[in-house]
Amino acid sequence: MTTMKSRIEARLTEALQPDRVIVLDESAAHAGHAGAREGGESHFRVRIITPAFAGVTRVERHRRINSLLAEEFAQGLHALAIEAGAPGERARW
Repeated sequence: MTTMKSRIEARLTEALQPDRVIVLDESAAHAGHAGAREGGESHFRVRIITPAFAGVTRVERHRRINSLLAEEFAQGLHALAIEAGAPGERARW
């Protein structure tokens, strides 16, 4: 069975060809909150560096990622924290 984490990683990697992508499942920290699912896989953080984001605003980066993951949202992804940048930009992580 494919995990939500691996689907997110695969979709972003295929579409954005990142230099670096990290997908963290933060569902355990949200247990009992709205949108939390039994077994987790509902709350994630994405950290991504890709040339595709050079010259692209923060809002547009988030829109692109959310659009790419529309199917995952439809299948139970409830919340996504996004840290997105282009090569050469200072990453906080």
